Amino acid sequence: MAVAIGIIANPVSARDIRRVIANATALQITDRANIVLRVLSCVKACGVDHVYMMPENGGIRHHVRRGIDRAENQGLKHFPQIEYLDFKISGTVEDTLKAARLMKEKGAKAIVVLGGDGTHRAVVTACGDVPIAGISTGTNNAFPEHREPTITGLAVGLAVTGKVPPSEAFLPNKKIVVRVNDHDEIALVDVAVVTERYIGARALWRTETFRELFVTFADPEVIGMSAIAGLLSYVSRLDPGGLHVRLGPEDEANILLDTPIAPGYMRGIGIRDFEPMVADVKYRPSITDGSIALDGERELAFSRDDRVTIELLQNAFKTVNVRGCMHYASRHGLMRLEPKINA
Repeated sequence: MAVAIGIIANPVSARDIRRVIANATALQITDRANIVLRVLSCVKACGVDHVYMMPENGGIRHHVRRGIDRAENQGLKHFPQIEYLDFKISGTVEDTLKAARLMKEKGAKAIVVLGGDGTHRAVVTACGDVPIAGISTGTNNAFPEHREPTITGLAVGLAVTGKVPPSEAFLPNKKIVVRVNDHDEIALVDVAVVTERYIGARALWRTETFRELFVTFADPEVIGMSAIAGLLSYVSRLDPGGLHVRLGPEDEANILLDTPIAPGYMRGIGIRDFEPMVADVKYRPSITDGSIALDGERELAFSRDDRVTIELLQNAFKTVNVRGCMHYASRHGLMRLEPKINA
């Protein structure tokens, strides 16, 4: 039976206001297409026969096709069959949500995601129990780990073809569910409560408005809101629970933290206190009016008339364990080829 995966490559990630105020790099369409080609070549080498791809109008598809044609003209069969999903392109997050749902329905064994935290959050919202593998191409990338896409592609191929057992191939992940009245949204890394009620540019960068932060993991090696928590107390992706941080104006803070909230963008953050965030407990914002940012982008406004809860869930979705897959491959010789013996 043919083994299939999905690839969702966001052509417009990394174009928010943080690109203007910070010294960040923007990946060009050709760079994104080259990443897709590297992943395609590697999953094919591991035995993946079919790849579903999200349609888009940004130009990735054209450059991928040109790369495949160039290889085939040289007599090389390095790539699996590609099938673009059939739906009308909107150029919004709805494309990502629809693609993830269709890939699940078509039986994809994993979904490779090119984008930032917001793109990964959208995929997890719709992909159900299909594991994802993240490749960082966004602005604030706390969720997708930074590594060469070639290695991510190899790990995905080894995982979905069963060469690495599921116990080694996949990892559980936490998420945070935010409920405003009867409407639910999720965050993979952080939920921030800010005093501004308008959504505006969406991306968080005005630190004086920050009042509360909830994170699934706290890593001092990342940037963005999670960096605030990570510079206070380390919580790994696999540790139970997360971290809850209360913030405030600098003149009311017990700790003043110099934090990279965007690439090359350092700001002082006033910290009142922090504590573990316990799983399966419903927290409520400490302010009555404001907005809530999910993974660095304002999504939900609330007032004193709204019912708001914030809850961390363990084992909420799976990711491909890239490190685990590659170490298993090394220990068990999975990438060794039969030597060619001259007659």
